[in-house]
Amino acid sequence: MQTDISGERLTLGAAVSYRWLGIASFGVPEKLGCANLPLTSRQKELCKRKPYLLPSIGEGARLGIQECRSQFRHERWNCLVTAASPPGTSPLFGYELSSGTKETAFIYAVMAAGLVHSVTRSCSAGNMTECSCDTTLQNGGSASEGWHWGGCSDDVQYGMWFSRKFLDFPIKNTTGKESQVLLAMNLHNNEAGRQAVAKLMSVDCRCHGVSGSCAVKTCWKTMSSFEKIGHLLKDKYENSVQISDKIKRKMRRRDKDQRKIPIRKEDLLYVNKSPNYCVEDKKLGIPGTQGRECNRTSEGADGCNLLCCGRGYNTHVVRHVERCECKFIWCCYVRCRRCESMTDVHTCK
Repeated sequence: MQTDISGERLTLGAAVSYRWLGIASFGVPEKLGCANLPLTSRQKELCKRKPYLLPSIGEGARLGIQECRSQFRHERWNCLVTAASPPGTSPLFGYELSSGTKETAFIYAVMAAGLVHSVTRSCSAGNMTECSCDTTLQNGGSASEGWHWGGCSDDVQYGMWFSRKFLDFPIKNTTGKESQVLLAMNLHNNEAGRQAVAKLMSVDCRCHGVSGSCAVKTCWKTMSSFEKIGHLLKDKYENSVQISDKIKRKMRRRDKDQRKIPIRKEDLLYVNKSPNYCVEDKKLGIPGTQGRECNRTSEGADGCNLLCCGRGYNTHVVRHVERCECKFIWCCYVRCRRCESMTDVHTCK
């Protein structure tokens, strides 16, 4: 039985707890204060106890949204973000935030990862009073191998703790089997996003010694760029696991033949198959691909054949005018030619 994917199924712990994404549209959220931001009552309480984390919360939302748009910019679903909505109205991502699809899975994972990344960065930069560098690594290392822990290792565990505290909504607070399945799925995908940040931690070292030799090395752990984390999550999205819409003791794969294969904590999970995103659906807020620019020679997702869903494409010529062949003339100005070029632009019918 396929779970109904109508707009009526907006679960308590799904879209509501993700109103915080609206913070991304506020330039300086700390000026408004916790009470005036699009947060749940639980998030507002945490915000009041830790108001110095507000800039990091806003940055985490921006990081996640930007990376989502970057990873899907050439695909039918391009992570379209609606204008920030006031509390109680449709959430920032609209339909995808509560649809239980692969897109829902990616949104939850990348936003949770964005919050971990921004909070951890802020700790390492010394912007917090209750967190800083990872002190568990200090005074360790290997004298025989000529290196020791030093510098400022990113305290990703604090970032993960805060992300869980801020985003994870208790399943016991929901009613109904559908709500519980979706919420369990969302909680799992939140954690998968955090695990992606932890998995891509790397070790940087600096050499010390006479005349630049590397007799001794000081090493520290650092997070990868968020772009790299986004690529890993996109790969997880491409290989996401569909689960049963009936929850018993734990979540299970939908395909009965694969139920013996365990679900890993880093897997992205979804319940419902995605729509094809080809045609506009105003009820669900799906814009369709009409008018989207496509690549005529590409066989990939950005190619006109796939992006336009077989409807064909229009071609129009765009004229570009720019300065070129610039030379410095003594003294003292730059002389340039005015160059024109014509480019074919293809858009979906």
